[in-house]
Amino acid sequence: MAGFHRLSRRGFLLGACAAAVGAPAAYGQGHAMRRIAPNRASDSFNPDVELELICKCDVKSILTGRPTRVWCYIGNLIKGPQNALTELPDTYLGPLLRFAAGQKVRIRLRNELPEATITHWHGLHVPMLMDGHPTTAIDPGETYVYEFEIRNRAGMYFYHPHTHEKTATQVYRGLAGAIIVEDEEERALGLPSGEFEIPLVIQDRSFDGDNQLAYGGDMHTSMFGFYGDRVLVNGRCNFAFDVASRPYRLRILNGSNARIYKLCWDDRTPLTVIGVDGGLLEQPETRPYVMLAPAERVDLLVDFGGRRQGSQMTMLSGEFYGLIPPMAQRMMGGDLAMGEEFPLFTAKVTRASSDTWKPPEKLSTIRRLRREQIANLDDPIPIAITMAGMAMLLNGRPYGHDDIQPRERIPVDTAQLIEIFSARGDAGMGHMGMMGGRMMRGGMGMGGMGMGGGMMGMMSMAHPIHLHGQQFEIIERSFDGDENAYDSIRHGFIDSGLKDTVLVAPGERLRIVKPFSDFKGRFMYHCHNLEHEDAGMMREFSVE
Repeated sequence: MAGFHRLSRRGFLLGACAAAVGAPAAYGQGHAMRRIAPNRASDSFNPDVELELICKCDVKSILTGRPTRVWCYIGNLIKGPQNALTELPDTYLGPLLRFAAGQKVRIRLRNELPEATITHWHGLHVPMLMDGHPTTAIDPGETYVYEFEIRNRAGMYFYHPHTHEKTATQVYRGLAGAIIVEDEEERALGLPSGEFEIPLVIQDRSFDGDNQLAYGGDMHTSMFGFYGDRVLVNGRCNFAFDVASRPYRLRILNGSNARIYKLCWDDRTPLTVIGVDGGLLEQPETRPYVMLAPAERVDLLVDFGGRRQGSQMTMLSGEFYGLIPPMAQRMMGGDLAMGEEFPLFTAKVTRASSDTWKPPEKLSTIRRLRREQIANLDDPIPIAITMAGMAMLLNGRPYGHDDIQPRERIPVDTAQLIEIFSARGDAGMGHMGMMGGRMMRGGMGMGGMGMGGGMMGMMSMAHPIHLHGQQFEIIERSFDGDENAYDSIRHGFIDSGLKDTVLVAPGERLRIVKPFSDFKGRFMYHCHNLEHEDAGMMREFSVE
């Protein structure tokens, strides 16, 4: 792929660590990934929905002129309702998959790419062998069969590769798609549907002079994540759609590798939020803006009623501060520097309508965990985020196959209190010696926004942390850092719903409660800045 360069985790760590410590880097060696045999269809599993997804190379028209080489999912419905698989027009994105709670689903994933791949059903509660664990990656020509029951609430979910050290590049090339789950509770509300329900996948990309995807293969990309100089929505530039003067449901997914968006209307009309990652909120919430990190989703009710024909509203990414180091902001993204204001998409009112719909005071019931159900109320499991010596770590360790630590062993059918934070100084760094390198001391950890700590204090950045398996509840969010920067984002967090991905700003400390029910096995937790994930900011829980 012309203009497409990738820096491997090993190359990044060797170069970055040597530069940081001024000595040969002895750690950061790539881990050999043990593979398991591809899963086959079971005679005892009778699916309600069966479909095929083919991962293949293709060309798509994205910009004017020469088509762009991409990787994409091609879908075929084998069995089930027609709306179970809907191809989105004029895009490289995978088909929209629509399931119902309680359905049994079989998906045949066939790999026609030039390298191994595997697909993760982001947010779905499925067994380990159906989760897209990196050990299940399949080689070119192979097929992996997923079989699982939909156990989730109604909501918008996400599918994408989870290939060891190749997630960022495979997603960037185009492998991504959205999943919508329906249930009886949501259907009873009569929310806007059909043409009045619009899924929107926001991504940023860069292109070379030949209209081919360009991807930075330098240390800055691996360190801070990829930031493109164009915004694509549903795979298209300058995305706009026509609406009637009536309510719509906009279901928005941040499918970018690293970029964080601050969603707000250009006329500053408040946003009505009705759902997040894990489905509907209990009550609608009105916000001036919503922060949306990679892999997060938000469900908006937008009423265009009363707006005259010919008018339009543009969704922006608004101005904010402190989530990426200033030095990175200057280097990455070109005209779309993260934290600066720029347009995302436009809704144009082209026809009149008298249809109305207002959300009820109560949207849904969330079955929340009680204090007495939490197994470790006085001893939370830490997830300490560090970028020490320019290495990407959680709890002081990079990802290592079969490197399960004592606190990562979780009894099945328990609920666990987990504390997520950006470690400062040497916090969480006690195991650095296991990599054979020298620990960087004296302020080389991740500090808060605007805090000191030398070089790395100036490089503090936000991390979207994703935990596989069931959704979790955010029960506490505290902050100790630059209040001026935090004021530009603090009103955009929707913590009242169920989540599977949460943005952790520098200086923040979050407490979440997560159930580990039904399934034993290895379940990943990692930063969903995909360059960070590939560089080692990933671990796994062993549910036993």
